[in-house]
Amino acid sequence: MSQKTADAPILWGLFNMASLIIPLIMCGGAGTRLWPASREVRPKQFLPLFGARSTFQDTLLRVADPALFAKPIVITNLGYRFMVQDQLAEIGLEADIVLEPARRDSGPAIAAGAAFAQGRDPDAIVLALAADHVVTDAAAFIAACREGLAAAERGQIVTFGIEPNRPATEYGYIRPGDGVVGRVRAVSSFVEKPDPATAANYIRDGYLWNSGNFMFRAAVLLEEYRAVDPGSVQSVEQAVQQAGRDLGFVTLAADAFQQATPISIDYAVMEKTARAAVVPVSCGWSDVGSWHAVWELSDKDEHGNAARGQAVFENSRNCNVATDQTLVALEGVDDLVVVATQDAVLVSRQQDANGLKRLVSKLKTVAPQLTENHVKVHRPWGSYQSLDSGERHQVKRIVVKSGSRLSLQMHHHRSEHWIVVRGTARVTIDDQTKIIHENESIYIPIGATHRLENPGKIPLELIEVQTGSYLGEDDIVRFDDDYQR
Repeated sequence: MSQKTADAPILWGLFNMASLIIPLIMCGGAGTRLWPASREVRPKQFLPLFGARSTFQDTLLRVADPALFAKPIVITNLGYRFMVQDQLAEIGLEADIVLEPARRDSGPAIAAGAAFAQGRDPDAIVLALAADHVVTDAAAFIAACREGLAAAERGQIVTFGIEPNRPATEYGYIRPGDGVVGRVRAVSSFVEKPDPATAANYIRDGYLWNSGNFMFRAAVLLEEYRAVDPGSVQSVEQAVQQAGRDLGFVTLAADAFQQATPISIDYAVMEKTARAAVVPVSCGWSDVGSWHAVWELSDKDEHGNAARGQAVFENSRNCNVATDQTLVALEGVDDLVVVATQDAVLVSRQQDANGLKRLVSKLKTVAPQLTENHVKVHRPWGSYQSLDSGERHQVKRIVVKSGSRLSLQMHHHRSEHWIVVRGTARVTIDDQTKIIHENESIYIPIGATHRLENPGKIPLELIEVQTGSYLGEDDIVRFDDDYQR
């Protein structure tokens, strides 16, 4: 053996040690498969489904080791940007937040992330992860990342193939081929979601679940994408080159980005490239695609019942309850999902994920607001929640974060009365500013220019009583806004 050959593995290992992976977190989706908890304005990736943190936060923390990972890139949209910012701050992490001006599926989104990463590092290695997946064995996941890195450095586009523990019909599958490096193997083929009998055959033949997460050299991904759709790649790269910055967010150029063809990265690249590879991994992975999946990942009692919130079970088995505030009591039932929010209740069979999909499609026609909005509406400055409403009145609970303020605004059709129940408010009405303490109130007449802010160290909570002929959220004229809405 030559000295050069003998030294090659050592030099390769040293090169890998110096290569930091750039996590690319995809969190622009608005999935409703976990309705009514997950909705358009606050989808499942931002919800604390399994503890105090959201799956978005857990995904970020899995790739936070500075010895292996660089500063992450988060791809999201305009509507979620402040939730992303707040949830990053809650776990003490920073990221480059890139905003899509329109949804174009995962293909253009990942291409935009790759082009942005290349701007940070021409030799960037990118790890593209969905923000709404769960991994219960983080150490196994990190080990798979290290294995995938070796293949990505060599020009492979690596996907993570989950070693199946059952013949699942809700996932696509990967047929592994020849070895590439270490445990990484070439992808022989991708196959669609199978029926139960076919899934059992796939398990027998050593197929893997397709997790939809990838690692690649940014230049390679863009090269392979360009080979099949040069126009979309040109549009995406132009959108990145012409991107602006707004309140610390990177805003992709809308005219250019919208020219990209909407398509998933699987169809755009992975099923066409000869460079696809797969690293097998068993890491307790789930895409949390149904309430049944939530139940599978949750702690259960001796009868298989899982609960988040107040729930009582009697003579019931294998049920899953999630409730915001209302007590849910089940008696004499098996295999049910009950999800209770403040404005909707879901009762469903455990196994029928497609039934929920059909239900949500029907709701979008008969009650679209229940698929789009929660009773509690999050804003960059805090939140508000409607408590009561009538023909000429509405009562809200408003929470303003420490140091934050609402826009300077006025209303044409309503007056407002604010009662502080916690904290301190600084209120501007026309040319006067007053400090309002707990158990004090102030009146804002129709047409008055006004602003509410929290100068204190604790959240400001107040009750707002609106009266007038029209109480819609679009009766706001903004004169100055910290968030440039």
